[in-house]
Amino acid sequence: MARKLARRLGQAWLDGGDAVTIIEGETSWTARQLGDHADRLQAHLEAHGVAPTEPVCVLVSNRAVDFAAFLAVWRLGGVVVPIHRTSPKAAQDQIFAAAGCRLLLDGLDSPAVHSTGAPQLPDPLLEDAAVVVFTSGSTGLPKGVVLSHTALATKLDNNCRVLDFHAGERTLLALQITFSFGLWVSLLTLTTGGLLVIHQKFDPAAVLRDIRRHAITRTGLVPTMLRAILASGLTPDTPSLRHIYTGGELLSGPLGQTVAEAFASTTLFNIFGLTETGTCDLFLHGRDLAEHPGAVGRPGPGVSIRIADEAGNPVPAGSVGELQIQTETIMSGYLGQPDLTAASFADGFFRTGDLARASRDGIVEVVGRAKELISRGGNKVYPQEVELALQSHPAVALALATGLPDPLLGERIHAAILLKPGKQADADSLRAWTAERLDKFKRPDAIHFVEELPTGRTGKADRKRLGELLAANGAASEGHAQPHPSHPPQEQRHET
Repeated sequence: MARKLARRLGQAWLDGGDAVTIIEGETSWTARQLGDHADRLQAHLEAHGVAPTEPVCVLVSNRAVDFAAFLAVWRLGGVVVPIHRTSPKAAQDQIFAAAGCRLLLDGLDSPAVHSTGAPQLPDPLLEDAAVVVFTSGSTGLPKGVVLSHTALATKLDNNCRVLDFHAGERTLLALQITFSFGLWVSLLTLTTGGLLVIHQKFDPAAVLRDIRRHAITRTGLVPTMLRAILASGLTPDTPSLRHIYTGGELLSGPLGQTVAEAFASTTLFNIFGLTETGTCDLFLHGRDLAEHPGAVGRPGPGVSIRIADEAGNPVPAGSVGELQIQTETIMSGYLGQPDLTAASFADGFFRTGDLARASRDGIVEVVGRAKELISRGGNKVYPQEVELALQSHPAVALALATGLPDPLLGERIHAAILLKPGKQADADSLRAWTAERLDKFKRPDAIHFVEELPTGRTGKADRKRLGELLAANGAASEGHAQPHPSHPPQEQRHET
């Protein structure tokens, strides 16, 4: 009953033998050891009678045993539902129930499997399913994105060609594997016989140290991580590093240029995609990245796009509309939510909710999220435009903008500012800076200097969370004239 990814990963570890395949801190795992551990976990699952297409919740936290657990589930035809080990129990229980799981597998635990009863009737949507990745929903409830073995295997093959991936690559993983970005980077390395160096949590100094220590050739980092590395003051002396993949949030032109200069011997790939489309739908690197700063790229293999207005009609080149994607690696659907699945498509294209425009030569630029648009006095403001203007200030490391309710204007623009180490700026100087770069209605009404920005579980800066923190601190009632120097606490990091 073993599925496609089980055959690929199992064969890679069988072929690898005594070669070191995963390094976790000071511990090395050979391919044979990983295969043996997967055998033990599989035996535990078999004792509980795992049914074909049955969803199994797997606790993960970027440990070598997590990948062995994936293989154990897949060999039996089960479906992996990853949950981070540090997620609050209420959050774990919510996903457990939403996925219809009865089994919880922990490769670190003994006994490894915890059961709540007998198998449920199989869900037809889980036929050939490899993973169910839960993402945040607009209602606050998680959405279970079902990705098939066929879709994920095809995406790995396509990425292998586009990214010129070879056997023997040495990849550093700082992204969590509950995040689709971290998942495909890991699986592509492991199924092609590479070495994976894994970190449980992101630390700029540790990333640079291990790239040198293990002669890493590739790594994936979201832009927030890249900013943290640059802000650390450490020199990126990483001659072995051939490729950096970045995605998960928009890469600004100035940040892309700074990264390219700091990692002079490394090619930076800007990659755009969604969990629902299997990720990695558009690519931009090399000369295109320099000539089109802030863009997300051209469609990759098997991907078609269109940019449509509210009526679903394609818009002319250069006009803004919703980015819609058609791909051979599309999700099977949202688990248990057929109405939401149907509403997410238009004429076979997945509706991303991203506002974008395309140049005549086909390069796409994302200008914002439809749900994140700020409506100030009837004017529509893209948060990214405000952020880019603020981040162009020499003292600003990172800016995050959001809208908060206002009885007069509907919403006012609030911006949180993280300054570069040793740099100084005040609200008045930043307002003057934006006055030279933004229309009046786009300038921030309130500026908040923070010690750290709220991030989601993927490491991305989180506008929604920022709004919640500012509102909780009373920012919405302060009025637009007063800067607010509060330091909203960073969200507990449980990567998704």
